[in-house]
Amino acid sequence: MPLLARQIDLDLLGIIRGAITLVIDPSKTESVYDVEDGLRHRRATTLAVEFVQQHPDVVAVFAERYLSPPPDLDQLAQLPSDSLGHTYASYLRDSGFEADFYRALTVEDDVSYFLLRMRQTHDIWHLVAGFNADVPGELGLKAFELAQTRRPLSAILLSGGVLSAVFKAPETIGALLEQIAIGYRLGATAEPFLAQRWEEHWERSLDEWRIILNCQPVSHYQP
Repeated sequence: MPLLARQIDLDLLGIIRGAITLVIDPSKTESVYDVEDGLRHRRATTLAVEFVQQHPDVVAVFAERYLSPPPDLDQLAQLPSDSLGHTYASYLRDSGFEADFYRALTVEDDVSYFLLRMRQTHDIWHLVAGFNADVPGELGLKAFELAQTRRPLSAILLSGGVLSAVFKAPETIGALLEQIAIGYRLGATAEPFLAQRWEEHWERSLDEWRIILNCQPVSHYQP
C-alpha cells in the first residue's frame, strides 16, 4: 500500500476513534485534537483552506503566517475590564486553562497554519462571538466556525453533539438546534475572524470588536 494511502487509512481510524470518544464523553477535549489531526490530510480540510482564502485579508494573514506567542495573563488582567485582553485572561483563569493549553502543531503549509491558528484563537472566538463554554455554547461556536471556515472538524463535532443529545438528553435537542442556527447565521454575516490580528489589539473592548466585525451576539461571557 502506498505510504500516503496508508497514512490516510490511519488518519481515518483516528477520526473514528476520536469521534466515538467525544460522543460518549464530550469533555474529552484531547479527542478533539485527535479528530482534527486525522482530518489534516483529507480533501475537506484542503477545501476549507481554499474557502477562507477567498477573502483578501485572510490571504494576507496566511502569507505572513501570523501567529503570536502565548500572552502574559497577568499583563492582560491589568487592561480595562471591558477589553478583550482582560476578559480573555479572566476567561482562561476561570476555566483553569493556561494561555498555551492547545495541542502544538508545526507549521509546514497552509493547512497546518490554518489548524494551528484556529486552535490558538479558539477562546477569543468564544468571547467575541458570545458563546459560553458549555455544550450548547460549543455547538453554537462550531456552527459559527462552519459558516466562516467550512472547517470539517466543526461539522463532525456538530453531528456528534446532536447525536449525543439524542441518546443522553433528548429534551435538550430543541435548545441545541436553536444555538446551532444562531451560530451559523452569526458566522455567515460577520466579518472573517480568521483575518484578525487579535493580539495586536488586546486593549480594544469586546463591544468595539463586535461593531468592527458586524457580530452582535445574543449573549456574552461575563467574567
